Amino acid sequence: MLRLDAALMGEVMAHAREAYPEECVGFFLGARGSDAPDEVRRCENIQNRLHAGDPAAFPRTARTAYNLGARDLLLLDKSQRGDRPVVCIYHSHIEADAYFSAEDRRFAVQEGELVYPVQYLVVSMYDGEPRAANLFRWDAVRGEFDETSVPLA
Repeated sequence: MLRLDAALMGEVMAHAREAYPEECVGFFLGARGSDAPDEVRRCENIQNRLHAGDPAAFPRTARTAYNLGARDLLLLDKSQRGDRPVVCIYHSHIEADAYFSAEDRRFAVQEGELVYPVQYLVVSMYDGEPRAANLFRWDAVRGEFDETSVPLA
């Protein structure tokens, strides 16, 4: 399980507040093999742009979904081969609890395997303020995510 310190969580909470009433998304990065990431990298949520361009294919807006742009996906992909990989992807849920939704799972798992070897942090936002945060780690044996509550900051 990742150890997310208060300073990093504070950065995530600030991002979630600034993005509200839309979902924020970003990465935690750290030294390969470490369970304590040391950097937060904000990403751009391009969901509204996708929705505006093709609402039939992308019916949800950034209030209820996130989508990473090409630059962020490239960073995520390249980091997996480097010394400082992305170890966790975080995002917020607006006026909803900190659960791992079916949409979150579709992004994270394909054909029973993790797309990226990362954990996921979901922050619950109500009325512009964080209410809870849960970390989700894939259990390959069970084919399910384990959930752990995380202090907000």
